[in-house]
Amino acid sequence: MTTTTNDKAIIKEVTIHAPLNLVWYAWTISERVSEWFAPEAVVELREGGAYELYFIPGNRTSMNTKGCKITKLINEKELHFTWKGPDEFEELMNKEDELTIVNVSFKSINDNSTKVIVEHIGFKDHEDWVEAINWHEMAWSGVLDSLKSALEKGEGNLCCQP
Repeated sequence: MTTTTNDKAIIKEVTIHAPLNLVWYAWTISERVSEWFAPEAVVELREGGAYELYFIPGNRTSMNTKGCKITKLINEKELHFTWKGPDEFEELMNKEDELTIVNVSFKSINDNSTKVIVEHIGFKDHEDWVEAINWHEMAWSGVLDSLKSALEKGEGNLCCQP
């Protein structure tokens, strides 16, 4: 018997003209994350460590991923962390035992190019989730555009501002 899940995944990828180590640091050092993703970030680079983004500076109660954790870490290869959606999807996807997961993979193409693949999993295949899935599809495209711009031109645009 084959078991299948009804979960949906969002997969986005981008090639960035920057060395692997710099792309890795952009995702794994709090100060670097705050240059292109969210204005405040708390990254504790270890499995079980925090991966928290605060989209409104100083606000710890809304528009954030407070409590999210790194679930898997392979240096310069993989970064997996739990995820909370924006406030409008709080009841749907931000319960501690039902968080979605973001898997980021890094692959060096050559000395000056890196492929980044974001796979966001755990969305339910249910009509209640359509808006959240569509929002995250758009948001992850914006996130990767900002990352690319920040690393290639020094001009990241913080994503997901309210």
